[in-house]
Amino acid sequence: MLTISDLSNEIAGKAILKGLSLKINAGEIHAIMGPNGAGKSTLAYTLGGRPGYAVTGGSATFDGQDLLAMDPHERAAAGLFLGFQYPVEIPGVSNLQFLREALNAQRKQRGEEPLSGGAFLKLAREKADLLRMDMDMLKRPVNVGFSGGEKKRAEMVQMGILDPKLAILDETDSGLDIDALRICGEGINAIMRKPDKAVLLITHYQRLLDYVKPDFVHVLAGGRIVRSGGAELAHELEQHGYEAVA
Repeated sequence: MLTISDLSNEIAGKAILKGLSLKINAGEIHAIMGPNGAGKSTLAYTLGGRPGYAVTGGSATFDGQDLLAMDPHERAAAGLFLGFQYPVEIPGVSNLQFLREALNAQRKQRGEEPLSGGAFLKLAREKADLLRMDMDMLKRPVNVGFSGGEKKRAEMVQMGILDPKLAILDETDSGLDIDALRICGEGINAIMRKPDKAVLLITHYQRLLDYVKPDFVHVLAGGRIVRSGGAELAHELEQHGYEAVA
């Protein structure tokens, strides 16, 4: 599904990723862990197409397409979802309005008919229930006045509505209490743990991986993946730190 080969980039002239390679197949969940400044969020933003993240070498293909040649909206329509560490607030725009416009924009890009208001509300209610989020929350402006856990649950509702092929989740566990962590973990499993989908989880800690059990864990340090293993590698990192295993 996603093949990254020798990917390098820079931000404001500073090299961050330095020859990173990774392959993710459909049906797999991969976790990337690493110290601060290793390039984890930079990898997510580069794959998502965020401006300012200049690719200086290597390649990334998604479902056989040159991912790096696509605009961000084209990547999204092709089935790539990027979850942010700090979801932004959008005053004056309700969650429901935002989500319906986002879904129908992607459907239009794929040559599909837009979803009617009734069909969209049914879908939104189904995904909100999955994340135990009251529909009244979705009538409010996007993330305005939301707690950290509510922002992340709203983002998981968005992921469920957009139904991507590949979800890249950048520190989804950041700012979550115990209950919110469990709910988000269960939501990720329900939405994305399917044979035709894949997940790339970026996290500092092993705790999210208790709920979303990865098939592979990778250590990213110095702009490269320096070690890979199974779920047990996350426990090793938790016990001994990154320096001991990198």
